[in-house]
Amino acid sequence: MIEHGAVEEPTLRDDLARIADALAEATRALSRFTPGDVASRAKSGGDPVTEADTLIDALLRQALLRTGEGWLSEETHDDRSRLGRSRVWVVDPLDGTREFVTGLPEWSVSVALVVDGEPVAGGICNPARGETFLGAHGHGVTRNGAPVQVSARADLAGAEVLASRTEVGRGQWQRFAASPFSVVAMGSVAYKLARVAAGLADATWTLVPKHEWDVAAGVALVLAAGGRILAGSPQEHRFNRPEPLLSRLIAAPPQLLPQIEAEIARRE
Repeated sequence: MIEHGAVEEPTLRDDLARIADALAEATRALSRFTPGDVASRAKSGGDPVTEADTLIDALLRQALLRTGEGWLSEETHDDRSRLGRSRVWVVDPLDGTREFVTGLPEWSVSVALVVDGEPVAGGICNPARGETFLGAHGHGVTRNGAPVQVSARADLAGAEVLASRTEVGRGQWQRFAASPFSVVAMGSVAYKLARVAAGLADATWTLVPKHEWDVAAGVALVLAAGGRILAGSPQEHRFNRPEPLLSRLIAAPPQLLPQIEAEIARRE
């Protein structure tokens, strides 16, 4: 299970301010695009990419990266120099590009700071919905400046679980049709994690592998908001790994995690 260690608090306050400024700048830059009316091309794996992806990647790198820090982004070639760095920025300039292209307001900009393998600070903004989530270890989490925390729900029955819109479309969540919770399809895993951190949904988990840039900021927010994260293996509890892929991820309040694990095992 991913948990926080000791991090110097004054540094995190400065880092959180840097994240907030970078997300505000990204939001301004994205205002020139019209979601639903954006040209895209297919990357090698078939996923779409737009001018906005590359623009925000360059903007975030300029706003965040300082001498001695590492960089891992979906839209930047990974030369692995980050592996020798203690402080690494892990970003997804546009998580939910499919939704951005089709005009669904379920895309986000995701920024995480990883220190010695731990995602200790994060920020996720969804400009289409006017939401910005910020949080860091020891500083809690805010949504548009107001303090938030994970759900206090005591039982999985009646809970709202956020699921990948793509996974739902492929029928992968059909196995949970008889489960005692409601499944809500939504794009952008980063945005789903932010909503769990803010208590706007009770839990989320993935059924297919995700990269560190997809989830690092959301993991930082969920932990800072009092939630728990369960990855697929002990090695996946650390970030900034040579192969930045997680086989699975569960995000939930601590009191719901055992029930979720039992329900997933029951439906496999």
